[in-house]
Amino acid sequence: MKPAIIVLAVLLSCSGLCGQSDFSGMGRSYGRSMVISQHGIAATSHVLASQTAAGILARGGSAIDAAIAANAVLGLVEPMMDGPGGDLFVLYWDARTRQYAGLNASGPAPRGLTPALLAGKGFREMPSDGIHSVTVPGAVEGWAQIHKRFGRLPWKDLFTDAIGYAERGFPVTEVIQEAWAGAENVNKLRANSESTRVFLPRGKAPEVGEVFRNPDLGRAYRLIANEGSDAFYKGAIAEAILKTSNHLGGTMTAHDLLSFAPEWVSPISTDYRGARVFELPPNGQGMAALEMLNILGTSQPDAAGPFSAIEMHKRIEAMKLAYSDLRRYNADPRSYDVPVAKLLSKEWALQRAALINGGRANCAVTAGPVKPGDTTYLTVVDREGNMASWIQSVSQGFGSGVTVEGMGFELHDRGGGFSLDPESPNVLAGGKRPFHTIIPAFMERGDTRIAFGIMGGANQPLAHAQFVSNVVDYGMNIQAALEAPRFTKRTANGCDVSIESRVPVTTLLGLSERGHQIAIRREYTQEMGRGQAILHDSRSNTNYAASDPRTDGAAVPEAIPQQP
Repeated sequence: MKPAIIVLAVLLSCSGLCGQSDFSGMGRSYGRSMVISQHGIAATSHVLASQTAAGILARGGSAIDAAIAANAVLGLVEPMMDGPGGDLFVLYWDARTRQYAGLNASGPAPRGLTPALLAGKGFREMPSDGIHSVTVPGAVEGWAQIHKRFGRLPWKDLFTDAIGYAERGFPVTEVIQEAWAGAENVNKLRANSESTRVFLPRGKAPEVGEVFRNPDLGRAYRLIANEGSDAFYKGAIAEAILKTSNHLGGTMTAHDLLSFAPEWVSPISTDYRGARVFELPPNGQGMAALEMLNILGTSQPDAAGPFSAIEMHKRIEAMKLAYSDLRRYNADPRSYDVPVAKLLSKEWALQRAALINGGRANCAVTAGPVKPGDTTYLTVVDREGNMASWIQSVSQGFGSGVTVEGMGFELHDRGGGFSLDPESPNVLAGGKRPFHTIIPAFMERGDTRIAFGIMGGANQPLAHAQFVSNVVDYGMNIQAALEAPRFTKRTANGCDVSIESRVPVTTLLGLSERGHQIAIRREYTQEMGRGQAILHDSRSNTNYAASDPRTDGAAVPEAIPQQP
């Protein structure tokens, strides 16, 4: 169906709901209110995880303590999104030192996983599931290292809720059930007998409200709680990982697990109309969000608003340019000199912005010439103003589809982020980290600091840029900015773009006339990512939190601390 016909069909079916209307009186254009408190708050994609984190804060735990506890719960209640078998990235604001700390806890490919080995097995491109898509999981050691530096409560106390829910069970929520029951996820689980046993009770995904138990994961969490990360990298869990890999012909070794160490990194940033936006450096894709913002910053935002055809066209075209550069140059900086400074310069943004045709979509975007030089997000602020911007993932739904025997969690498929093209800086090599999609972020302006993230694979940088623009250019509060209709696109090339149906029909028609091939999505779809955000006002010591309605989450404040 041609784009104009698609848009016309939506126009005819909207019954006035999609267009702009002028209603007098009180009201607002977004659904949820912000959660506002002068105590700590946790915003996660599942209410049980938010509740756990708020409880940790109420006990005097730090933002990092609360984030680890919430992440452990999320690994149980959102098994297709994250868990101990995945990677972790964190941006942390230390209120005492007034400094950011960045942690890259993404694991490398096993030393034995090489292009030659895959070619010998008949692979012409990187597998996106199965044992040869598995890289070393970095999350658990990431938890351990950041807890040593910024934790306050005892390590073992952070896993109590996750173990309890794993052993006693929890009711499955709506958004998670929808993802769990998706045909692609179910087929992936059925391809592995252990995955089928653990995640398809009675042969199918649980229903909404059905109580799901995972005592095997409860066992794994008990081991981690009692023995620390050693349980995962050289203890019983490591043995189970290696046993599982060997059964499936994988290349993971004890040395691969033992030798892993997260990396402390400094964030990269840019100024966007007076707001400073921070991301983590490669091998993550945060630089694409900053480059997109730089391109948008070369011209004024459209006065007609963020959902005008002019503004959305500019956002989509800026995204394509930034993503083409990202795909050409992003790689593990330990093996390739990624030209971050060049790509984030204002001069580069001007050169790239000059390629945008205001009246026509570009369907064949190429990277600029530079000399080489599905996921869960949560955020927590504690009562002292320390803030964690935290993202963890097993990559695609249920990761590799390989569940560790007897441990109740799946291994991620981050190896699918490599290329087998020998000319690519992101070419597979043993011991190298792949191109990574998950990115935590911060934004600061004046007395306010916002920790935010919007998960969802390639969607993340463009969603970050839309959120920042909504706040900075159009004065939205963080809840309105998260809820606002979004577009998404997975690749730089092509004129295809997915847009939520809440965007005005006049805008959809204007974009279609410019050559965009529009796919209309539901009002609030997971395809646009699932975000959380917390704003801390240091002047009033007040916290404001937002949780995306595209997920089952909530922002939950800590209870008033009890007086001794």
